[in-house]
Amino acid sequence: MTCLSLRSGAAARDELPEELSRGLAEKAHGAGTRAVARLRKDDATAQFGRFVLVGGVSSLLYAIVFLCCRPLGDQAANVIGSVFSSMLANELHRRLTFRADGRVSWFAAQWEGGSIALVGIVATALALGWFDAVIDADAAWERLLVVGVVTGAIGMLRFVTLRWVFAPRSRSNA
Repeated sequence: MTCLSLRSGAAARDELPEELSRGLAEKAHGAGTRAVARLRKDDATAQFGRFVLVGGVSSLLYAIVFLCCRPLGDQAANVIGSVFSSMLANELHRRLTFRADGRVSWFAAQWEGGSIALVGIVATALALGWFDAVIDADAAWERLLVVGVVTGAIGMLRFVTLRWVFAPRSRSNA
């Protein structure tokens, strides 16, 4: 017999969830602490993790703007949402993902990231145009899913470009 089975049924039921929840909370806190410590590093894996987090935040902004602007049409909503979410993503990548705020100006980050975002805007516009021509559906979630898939692919290209193409050059390479 365990100690819990020796107690009354009500007391055992009341204590067990609290013990489990405390243990789960401690494990979650430890995992969260380890994840944050991992994301604070400057290797490619940590940068990619921060890149994905920034992408999630900017994608949420895109979805909100897209849904708000949808009465203007899918293409207009896509462009407006892309511009606002890309500007936010460029700044967050400059400051958080690549920690380049000391060496890259706001304008340079918008120019570099914006040029890549332009490829994404064209790709999502083409995908939405194809979707409208082929699929007879009017659900916003379907369009957001199409944009999400295209944006994910462009995001991988964006990470590679910002990490290695626009990366600061060492003095020996300059």
